[in-house]
Amino acid sequence: MRKEKRSSLFAETMSRIWSNPGAKVGIIILVIIVSACIFAPFIASYGLNEMDLKNMFKGPSAKHIMGTDGMGRDLFSRLLYGGRYSLALGICAAVVGSVIGIIIGSVAGYLGGQAETIIMRFMDIWSSLPSMLLCILISAVLGAGFFNTVLALSIGNVPIGVRLIRGQILSERSKEYLEAAESINCSKISIMFRHLLPNVISPVIVDATMGIGMTITMAAALSYIGLGVQPPTPEWGAMLADARTHILNYPYLIMFPGLFIALTVLAINLIGDGLRDAMDPKLRK
Repeated sequence: MRKEKRSSLFAETMSRIWSNPGAKVGIIILVIIVSACIFAPFIASYGLNEMDLKNMFKGPSAKHIMGTDGMGRDLFSRLLYGGRYSLALGICAAVVGSVIGIIIGSVAGYLGGQAETIIMRFMDIWSSLPSMLLCILISAVLGAGFFNTVLALSIGNVPIGVRLIRGQILSERSKEYLEAAESINCSKISIMFRHLLPNVISPVIVDATMGIGMTITMAAALSYIGLGVQPPTPEWGAMLADARTHILNYPYLIMFPGLFIALTVLAINLIGDGLRDAMDPKLRK
C-alpha cells in the first residue's frame, strides 16, 4: 500500500514537472546536452586530442562547426567530451554535499541540546566565509584535479544543506508520528532516517538539483583560476582558462564553452524551479 502511494506521488510529481513550461524546456535542453556528451564518440567528428596543425585557430566552418583551438583540435568535439567532466563534477559535488548536510542536519535537528548548539555554531563559523572563497582555499591546499575539486565543492556547500534539513526537522519534531515511534522504542537512527527524513526530504531534493548548476559554475571558476581541473583535460572551465589569452583575436574559443555552461546551468535551474513548484504541498490539489 505504501509503495503504491509513493509510486502515485512520484507519478503526480513528474506530471506536474512536465506540465510546467519552463521545466519542460529545461528538461529538453538538458537531455540534448547530456545525450550529446554521453554519445560523444558517435557524434564528434574528431577525437578528443586529435590535432590538425594545418588548421590552427580556424573559425567556425563546415569542417569544424565551432572552430579549432591553438593546436588544431576541434572545439565542438572537445566540448562534448568535456561536458562529461563538467556534469560529473556538478552531480558528484551536489550529491556528496547534500548527503553530508542531511546527516549532520538530521543529527542537529532531532537530537537538539548541546549537540545541536555545537553543530550549528560550527556551521556558523563554516559559513562565515563565502562558498566560493572556501572552495578556493580548500583547492589551494589540496591541489588541482578532478577528485580534489569535487571534495572542495562538496565541503563548501555543506552548511546550506545542514541549515535546510535542520529547519525542516525542527518543524516536524513535535508531530504525533514521531511520538508514536519513540513510544515503541525505535532507535534514534531509525526515527531520523526511516520516519523523519522521508517527510522533510523534498526541499533537500530541490536544493540539490539547483546545487548542480551552481557547482558546475563554481567548478568552471576554479578551473579558470588554475585550481580545478586543468588542461589538457577538456572540462569547460579549463577550456575557458586555456583560451583566455586569445579572447581578443579568437573570441569563439571563449564564446562556445561559455554558451555550453550557460545553457546547462539555465536548464538545471528551470528544472529546479519546476521541481520546487511540483513538490510544494500548497500547490497540490
